[in-house]
Amino acid sequence: MFQTLLRSARESGRSSASTSNLTEQSASSHSNSIALTDGQGSLTAPTRPSLLVSCESDQYVVYKVRWVMLCIFVVFSMSNAFQWIQYSIITHIISDYYDVPSTTVDWLSMLFMITYIPLIFPATWFLQVYGLRKSIMIGSFGNMVGAAIKCFCVKPNRFWVTFTGQLIAASSQVFVLGIPAPLAAVWFGPDQVSTACALGVFGNQLGIAIGFLVPPAIVHTSTVESGLRTMFYSVAAICATIFVCIVLIFKEKPKTPPSASVAMENETEQGSYIQSIIRLLKNKHYLLLLISYGMNAAAFYAISTLLSQIFLIHFPGEEENAGRIGLVLVLSGMCGSIVCGVILDKTGKFKMVTLSVYIMSLVFMIAYTFIFQLNKMWLVYVVSSLLGAFMTGYLPVGFEFAAELTYPESEGTSSGLLNASAQVFGILCTIAAGHLLKDYGDQPANLLLVAVLLVGTILTAFIREDLRRQEARSEHPH
Repeated sequence: MFQTLLRSARESGRSSASTSNLTEQSASSHSNSIALTDGQGSLTAPTRPSLLVSCESDQYVVYKVRWVMLCIFVVFSMSNAFQWIQYSIITHIISDYYDVPSTTVDWLSMLFMITYIPLIFPATWFLQVYGLRKSIMIGSFGNMVGAAIKCFCVKPNRFWVTFTGQLIAASSQVFVLGIPAPLAAVWFGPDQVSTACALGVFGNQLGIAIGFLVPPAIVHTSTVESGLRTMFYSVAAICATIFVCIVLIFKEKPKTPPSASVAMENETEQGSYIQSIIRLLKNKHYLLLLISYGMNAAAFYAISTLLSQIFLIHFPGEEENAGRIGLVLVLSGMCGSIVCGVILDKTGKFKMVTLSVYIMSLVFMIAYTFIFQLNKMWLVYVVSSLLGAFMTGYLPVGFEFAAELTYPESEGTSSGLLNASAQVFGILCTIAAGHLLKDYGDQPANLLLVAVLLVGTILTAFIREDLRRQEARSEHPH
């Protein structure tokens, strides 16, 4: 789900010794090997002059291995997001097979929102104390265990087993959603950090896209049990492989900070986690973003959860097209996330980009509300793609805007609270829209989400553009 959890896996503060260490590292660039360490071990590879790329000055260095770290996280995030949506897109099949109401199946999706709220605070504290590597390891382990448990639920009387597996996988999400921002800050230079954050969100959206596409393609009414087995066993194998890769390959942080702002954070005493939370909640512009971000993400969660039910009202028997609509919604969102990240890196216009994307999300949510009445499937595809592009494109923008408004607080803490807000609003919107859908039809349900986005747009307009991280970089370019 989306985009966000945690971080305090900052590199240790660099003193004047860091400059001399870098000089020694540069002098050895023609030797046989170079060690990349994270304080927990080392990875030795053949030395190539291109392994290090200067960023801002010789003191700040970015490593090519940063892309490996990002890719590993993207795949992990993808596997967790797939488990979130894998039931919702085939709600009618799951409901019939386990003989439970469709609203009960909806709870398999809402578990990801419910568990996040109480777990985000201890999880963020854990990230700040123990770092990125251990946090991601715990998350991927829970993700693997949850997927494995679901391999034993393929019997009509074992809904409680699939619920248990989903609960464990959902609990692991606290070590997924807020990771993109701190991971990008720790590993990437200032001209790539927004793009890297967008790519981190990209993984979550890719998992949702696959979750929309695969279940309807392999789980059919006539072959429910064999289809479920194929899906559950495959996901469990993939999650186990990801966990092994994280244990063996994922590193805590690079040897040297990638930018001046990260180096300054490393050398600044931030105080306790509770104090950090208090400072964030006293920042009124961050509070406006906290609420508006939650509303935008909540609307997306509700749309994703109820998509299949709404689509099949207007296009009965088109289960696979319902999955494809979801795929289009998310694929366009992935493109929107990357484009928005690049625009932020190039322009630094955080307020303008955030508000523009929010307004367009509102516009296409209105179009999505009424397009079903025309019963033109191709129009649903078009509007869904545009809605996804802006609504999902907003997620990394929100993360990065929060990092700017709250610097030098931990990106993990600020993004974790954003995601907590998204879960709270997500639960409320999904339950309310679900009841409206059941009692009054899809149009009132979607109009509720239009109203939510309208309020979010107004709140966003009142946020002041206080770019503290940008100011720190300009004041300390070296």
